[in-house]
Amino acid sequence: MAEPVRVRRLTDQEGQRLQQIVRRGSTSSVRYRRAMMLLASAGGNGVTVIAQLVQADEDTVRDVIHHFNEIGLACLDPRWAGGRPRLLNTDDEDFVVATATTRPTRLGQPFTRWSIRKPAAYLRKVHGRVIRIGREALRCLLSRRGITFQRTKTWKESTDPHRDAKLDRIEQVLEHLPDRVFAFDEFGPLGIRPTAGSCWAPRSRPQRIPATYHRTHGVTYSHGCYSIGDDTLWGVNRRHKGAAQSLAALKSIRAARPDGAPIYVIMDNLSAHKGAKIRAWAKKHRVELCFTPTSASWANPIEAHFGPLRQFTLANSNHPNHTVQTRALHAYLRWRNANTRHPDILTAQRRERARIRSEKGLRWGGHRLAVAA
Repeated sequence: MAEPVRVRRLTDQEGQRLQQIVRRGSTSSVRYRRAMMLLASAGGNGVTVIAQLVQADEDTVRDVIHHFNEIGLACLDPRWAGGRPRLLNTDDEDFVVATATTRPTRLGQPFTRWSIRKPAAYLRKVHGRVIRIGREALRCLLSRRGITFQRTKTWKESTDPHRDAKLDRIEQVLEHLPDRVFAFDEFGPLGIRPTAGSCWAPRSRPQRIPATYHRTHGVTYSHGCYSIGDDTLWGVNRRHKGAAQSLAALKSIRAARPDGAPIYVIMDNLSAHKGAKIRAWAKKHRVELCFTPTSASWANPIEAHFGPLRQFTLANSNHPNHTVQTRALHAYLRWRNANTRHPDILTAQRRERARIRSEKGLRWGGHRLAVAA
């Protein structure tokens, strides 16, 4: 039996970059949809789930995943074009890109950054390997490889000493026990203010929302739970996020599988998720908490599903108060759970899971979706 198609393990920088693209949604639709495919695959979602999530063909999803495994994040910007054969071979191009992305001081050059003229001149004088390339050809090559001139930024790498062990455990339960795996996370704070977004409108006549200057409604936090096996997302908005709210979410997840058999909950290692009271409750009720490594929340499967939730309920909105905002979020969740998966596919998968459960002698309870106001 062929192995399921899935992205390789992401680096911290790749996971954070994909998470940034999906959260902001301010890039091209091609990059956004491809980033969502990769982030969903990294979170353990199957090709069928991803195809329905982004409304794409399953073969397209597989192609994007294979392309990412070959060339990395450069697959976010496909180049569908022809042209004459390149004058440099692949090895030469790789060497040019490696040179342009290396600090000049490491190559013995007396400056801290490259321009276009400087690397072109340097490549003509490299000992043992002379590459002649013009400035415009060099600029086009770097652009084609996804290398742009940009400001230097800081980043966070995971310093978790158990990073690989945690990722291995998450991958293990997602692969072998998907019907028993859930994901939990929060996003916010959510304020009451007009939020810019995008929509279809006549050219040069965009829809407009008012500007406000007073914030008198406070904030809320959205707590979301995602069932891997059922592809179901539910949640609730609360005024605060803390241990009490996290425990309430875990109890909601436990109620989704009331048979008493073990379940596995993937969440980040926020202090509000791993207090002594939560650990004691989880041990008593056979709930294994699978924490993502520090600064690697991209490994949580729910992250890919928060992107559309933000884009279709918060972006391009002007909710008058938190009650209306919460109702909009819950309305989208109900629509999403009813329309994301094809009913025939979902019914067939549930039938197959029921057959497997009966063969193993397990009796699992049904999942009752409860959306609280």
